[in-house]
Parts: sequence; C-alpha cells; structure tokens
Amino acid sequence: MTWAERVGAVEAHGFTPRQAAFLTTLMLHSGVCLGRHYCTFGRIAYGQKMHDFFASLLARKVATVHPTGHNRAFVYHVHYRPLYEAIGDPDNRHRKPMALARAIENLMVLDGVLDDRQLTWLATETDKVTYFTARRPVPREDLPSVTFRGASAQTTRYFVHKLPIGVSSDEPTTVFLYLMTRPSPIEFRAFLEHHAELLRGLPAWTVRLLIPRHLSKATGLYTAAFLEQLAMPLRPETRDELRWYFEARASGQGTRDARFLRATEAFGAPRFQALYRVWQERGDQVVQAAVSPSLADVIARGVGRLECHVLAHRYRHLSPLLATA
Repeated sequence: MTWAERVGAVEAHGFTPRQAAFLTTLMLHSGVCLGRHYCTFGRIAYGQKMHDFFASLLARKVATVHPTGHNRAFVYHVHYRPLYEAIGDPDNRHRKPMALARAIENLMVLDGVLDDRQLTWLATETDKVTYFTARRPVPREDLPSVTFRGASAQTTRYFVHKLPIGVSSDEPTTVFLYLMTRPSPIEFRAFLEHHAELLRGLPAWTVRLLIPRHLSKATGLYTAAFLEQLAMPLRPETRDELRWYFEARASGQGTRDARFLRATEAFGAPRFQALYRVWQERGDQVVQAAVSPSLADVIARGVGRLECHVLAHRYRHLSPLLATA
C-alpha cells in the first residue's frame, strides 16, 4: 500500500486527515506516543485539541493509556486491530502489549522520524524489500536478512532490526536510523555488518545514530566502531586466516591447536565478534566482503557517512528504574 492509501483507509474510520496521518505514522513506527508527539506532528499547541484527540481514542477503545514514572506523562498505545488492518499490517508487533523499556525506545524512534518530515520513512519488511529491489535496484540476496531453519522448512526474513529507513524521490541518499540503547556498540557493529552489502549497492547513504542525552558520552565509541567496521578493509592474508578460524570455531574441531589459540587471541576484538555473528548467518561472503575497499572509499568521499543526532527530549524520567532509556 502507498502512504496515501494507508492514510485514506484510516480516515474511513472517522478520523480527520491530520489525525489519520498521525495514526498511520504511529502504527508503522512505534505503536506508542506521548501527547507531545501529536502536537509536533500536527504543529499545534499543547492543549485542548490534543486532549480531545486522545480522549476520543480512549473512548473508542482504539488506544489504552499507561502511567509512567512522571505524574504528568502518559504513554498512549494504539492497538485497535481494524486500524492495523486498514494500513495492511494486521500482525504488526506494535499492536501487542510491550514492556515500558521497549515502549520508551519506540518513543525515541518516533521522535527520530518526526524530526525529519522531508523523508518518506519505510517501516514494514514488504515496503523495504519492494523499494530496494524495484526502485534502486538491489539484488534480494544483498538485503540484510536472517534465515530461520526448521525441521522441514526454512524462512528468510529481511530487515529484522525493524528500524525506519528514510528515502526521497529527489535525493540519492538513503538514511538508516539506528537507536543507541547502551554504551557498548557491539549490537551496532552487527547492524552495520548486516547492512554492509546493501550499502555497497547504494549511490549515497547515511547511518543516522539516534542518541539519548544520557548516553551521549558513548558517541565516540560508536563513531570508532563505525569506522573500524566499514572503513578499514582487511588484508587478504588476514581474510584467509579469519575464514579458517571461523570454520574451526563453528565446527569445534582443533580448538586446542596452537594455531586456533593464536587466532582466538588475534580475532578477539569486537569487530571480529560482530563479523562472526553475521558469518554464521550469511557465510563466507561476509569475510570476502571485509577485504573490499568500496565502503572505505565512499566514506572517504563523504557519500557514505555516520550522522550523530542527539535527541532533544529526555526519557529517563518516564521510568526511574529503566537502564536503557
């Protein structure tokens, strides 16, 4: 479905165009919001219009409201199945009850989307796969994916990080949002490796790091991880030894050999741990690609870059015991 089709389908449930557009954005990207998000989206003052809108959602059982650690802040969760059916995504995970920690992370993502209204933000797996395979085009096998194997079948899912991707009809740059949730960038490294093949197929791209204020001191660690993971290609001899080490580690054979012990020490850094995680899913192409200078070149030319965006709002007051918000 197109954006206009989704908004029109939500309007048919008795909402104004502004309300329908906000609800569509909300359902696609977070499922939850604060009152201020509606005010930001609609460019209206915090007041009666906002209160009336949320009162109507509660009265119609479209949403539920949840208190937080702040006595004047309430999280609204839109879970009404017919609305998710209207946007073509009835099984969206945002419909389901979520822990406060996850809800607050979703609020941050929603802020990241609302901070840049010039882009069209892709949310669903189908939208992302369709865009990159039909509009760019990028081979499907180069999209970030994970294959789940069962006893008799396997399923490949794409863009499993479920983070918004910003695109524009008149700009070549694709924007990948990533939310910082902890001081260590180990998950960020894996995210970069999962997306590396896709990045190689794009003319220009930006990884936009969303940074909660209380984690801003970790920005340097994330910047260093970005450069190490993408802008420092391996030497061919390192590639060959790394491939051998990954295969030996996965098989469990020869783990007491002197060569294996040396490799364990040499490849114990976070960069290689992230590579191993993705190698387990995608195979030797991950190691082979780590030798390519293509991403280092686009980063050096400035058409591939990391953009650090400190979120303007605070979140920790919503849950005093929350470690990641």
